[in-house]
Order: sequence, then C-alpha cells, then structure tokens
Amino acid sequence: MILQRNILLGGALCCLVLAAALISFVWTPYDITTMDIPNKLQTPSAQHWFGTDHFGRDIFSMIMVGARTSLAVALVAVGIGMGIGVPLGLWAAARKDSWADDLIMRGNDLIFAFPSLVIAILITAILGPGAVNAILAIGIFNIPVFARLTRAGALPLWQRDFILAARVAGKHPNRISVDHILPNIANLLIVQGTIQFSLGILAEAGLSYVGLGAQPPVPSWGRMLADAQTMVSFAPHLALIPGFAIIAAVLGLNLLGDGLRDHLDPKIRVVRT
Repeated sequence: MILQRNILLGGALCCLVLAAALISFVWTPYDITTMDIPNKLQTPSAQHWFGTDHFGRDIFSMIMVGARTSLAVALVAVGIGMGIGVPLGLWAAARKDSWADDLIMRGNDLIFAFPSLVIAILITAILGPGAVNAILAIGIFNIPVFARLTRAGALPLWQRDFILAARVAGKHPNRISVDHILPNIANLLIVQGTIQFSLGILAEAGLSYVGLGAQPPVPSWGRMLADAQTMVSFAPHLALIPGFAIIAAVLGLNLLGDGLRDHLDPKIRVVRT
C-alpha cells in the first residue's frame, strides 16, 4: 500500500513539473522577457497567480520556464553520467583486478574525494557560467556514481552459472556484459537514475543561485531564489514559490525512486507477497 502511494504521489508530482515544462514551450500566461515596473512585487492574485517579481514579470510564467531549464540540465547531466559511467563500470567488472579496473576505480575515488557541488563550482568557474557548463559539471560527477554502481552490481553476476555457460560458449566479455549483465542490473540503474535526476535539479539550482548556472534572460529556480534573498522581509512569495517548486520536483523524484526500488527488487517483492 505504501509502495503504491509513493509511486502515485511521486509520479503525480513529476508529471506536474514535466507538464509545466512542456506547456511552457508553446504557452505561458505572460512573456517572461517583458518588464512591467508599475506592477512589480504584486502578491498572488487572479491576474498573476504567483504574483510578480521586482521587474514586474509574472512569477508563474517564470516557474514554468524554469522547470524546463532545471529538467533539461538534470536530464542531460544524468544522460552523460549513465552514458559514460555504465560502460566503464561494465568494463571494470569484466576485467576485475586488472590495470583497467584499478585505473577506473582510482579515478572514481579521486572525484569522490571532493564534494559534488565544489567540483561543479570549480568547473563552471574555469569554463565560465552557463547552462551548458553546468550540465558538463554535473554530468562529470555522475560518471563515477554510475560506474561504481554498475561494477558493484555486475561483479556478483560474473560468478553465476549462466555467465559461466556464456563464457564456455566462447562469448566475448563485452558481449556478455551487454547481453546478460546489463539487463540484470537495469533495475539498479533506473532507481539510481531517478535519484541522480533529483540531485541534478538541486545542483543546477545551487549553481544558478551563486551565478554559475543558466544566465539571464533564461529563468532558473535557483537564480529566482538568489534574486529574492534581499526582498524576503516584504515580498516572501519571491522566495517561497521557487523554493516550493524545487521541493516538489525533488520530492516527486525521490518518492518515485523509492517506489521503483521496492517494486523492482525481487527480494522485497517476495517479502511483500
């Protein structure tokens, strides 16, 4: 029952954020680049559902476009992490205790020695602020996450009888990794993907908050929080609304990930039944 509730609630929140992002491609209540100074800092009303910011821009429209920015950055960054990290993890597991395995794992340890946000700030500070560099920074940190998870999930499978049979049949280790190992650890990767997706949204918001993420005029939830920090005392909705948007996206992905983990784990399914 709890499993279904997590998946339903998490899926509903994710669909809400995704719908806002997709709709923003074709429609927003107001043009986000249009300033309306006489109507600045309005509280939520029928005309402006979430109020207006210090430039008179409609916050609801900016939240919609900001969802597009956050999801795009996180999705591409996770794609980079999975696209590079999973093959590296499969390769390391297939060549356990070799120089390739040691090189990949020590490289992962080197990246993990530093906090993810610090690495992202360092990369974007060197390459310059912008959404593309934020994607690169977040994606680089995701590579060792998926590499370590893939290797940890693949190593026990290499001792299983069906893998030994494939090796005796003359299959190349790379072919075994793709045909037999990868399908059996796909559930781990899917769950980790949802977790890294939520962390990617937080990382993008953090980078935008310090001015290293998406640059104006592209709206970003993190930069909306940064712009609102000096106006919280007399316009708290400027900070609360993008903050709640970040919470909704991250909470939805975490609930969805927890539900998928329980649903895809055969041990938990056996206990539940």
